[in-house]
Amino acid sequence: PSWGPHRLALLVPFRERFEELLAFVPYMHRFLSKKRIRHRIFILNQVDHFRFNRASLINVGFLESGNDTDYIAMHDVDLLPLNEHLDYSFPEAGPFHVASPELHPLYHYKTYVGGILLLTKQHYELCNGMSNRFWGWGREDDEFYRRIKGAGLQVRRPSGITTGYETFQHLHDPAWRKRDQKRIAAQKQEQFKVDREGGLNNVRYRIESRTDLSVAGAPCTVLNILLDCDTNETPWCTFG
Repeated sequence: PSWGPHRLALLVPFRERFEELLAFVPYMHRFLSKKRIRHRIFILNQVDHFRFNRASLINVGFLESGNDTDYIAMHDVDLLPLNEHLDYSFPEAGPFHVASPELHPLYHYKTYVGGILLLTKQHYELCNGMSNRFWGWGREDDEFYRRIKGAGLQVRRPSGITTGYETFQHLHDPAWRKRDQKRIAAQKQEQFKVDREGGLNNVRYRIESRTDLSVAGAPCTVLNILLDCDTNETPWCTFG
């Protein structure tokens, strides 16, 4: 195939998982280059002392990804596509969920949109990005599914993929890396609500540094990101 006119910003939320990063960057660069997908890989490294906030990091990555990219992939660092028929091309018709429930090794419920999701930048803006209220692990992509629906967009998924749950390699070792699943203060009730106010329009952050580097010959950009938290709004952003 020829190189198309579009360019993908691969947005990878990240914190302290360097062994996964060393595998991810060269693998994805080869995978996308073989498919003739123009791309830039952004490692969104959260370096503040708050709890991990995947959604806010993706918002920051979107804002910092530059005008030379016109669509994004929200991409987990521990998920590698094994099937070369998976489509990473420009999702003109609407959000395209690469890691769909019938293919993802762990999550199989029908409204799941986590793991790997492609959107045009226009569609991401239409959703006002993701909610910034989800500190700790989980639930932010479930809220984003409701934003997609609220924006009148239809999630599309792969067809003709016959590799089932063997479609991806999942690098995460739960015994080695514990997920931050604590629910603090009012977080337990808040995690199921739709955030109708916040998103791209109010993510608060500072870029500590921006570094272009190469991992085994594969280029990527590491953004060291300091997120900010209003502890009156979301007191569960800290472990205090």
